[in-house]
Amino acid sequence: MEFNSRWLACAGVRSLAASMDNLQDRYEGLIFDMDGTLADTMPTHFIAWTRSLEVHGLTLSEERFYALGGVPAEKIIRMLGEEQGKVVDAKVVAEAKEELFMELLGEVRPVEAVKAIAERHYGKLPMAIATGSPGWVAEKILKALGIRDWFGAVVGSEAVEQPKPAPDIYLRAAELIGVNPKRCHAFEDTLLGMEAASAAGMDVIDVTKL
Repeated sequence: MEFNSRWLACAGVRSLAASMDNLQDRYEGLIFDMDGTLADTMPTHFIAWTRSLEVHGLTLSEERFYALGGVPAEKIIRMLGEEQGKVVDAKVVAEAKEELFMELLGEVRPVEAVKAIAERHYGKLPMAIATGSPGWVAEKILKALGIRDWFGAVVGSEAVEQPKPAPDIYLRAAELIGVNPKRCHAFEDTLLGMEAASAAGMDVIDVTKL
């Protein structure tokens, strides 16, 4: 029974991966989250978060860090400050965190399974990035991975008023590549992100299952 369960699980993964081929037959655009979806940045981000927060006497558990994926840094810092009774300048702390992350950027690698999907559809469908990171950070990461040219638009946290799980960032990304949101397929690795894409009317896949 254990063998059969493992075989069925592997077969399910293969079937799911195969369903990501030839998406141009069903959709008119693809929109990707970046952190944890296209780029394996989350461990590096957590290091930067931990070091920058501890300077101000703040803490963020790893479990909560992943749960808050897609939420803008300044919002997280303000929330932590209120909860932990610390008065901090959220903008200053967020900038310090991003600067430290940039210093560690060389450690970031792509999520190969998702990168392969984007590569297969480059030139076949318009594609965009919808990320909770600042746009300038996303640009640097995509360029470091050598895939910036694949995407017609990069929409960062500063481009919309309401962050994920609101649909704003996905709606904006679809608008910039000229595709009806309901004709887009989204790729995410967090619950908040999947809620955002679904609220925008898109089909969305949890890439951790790939």
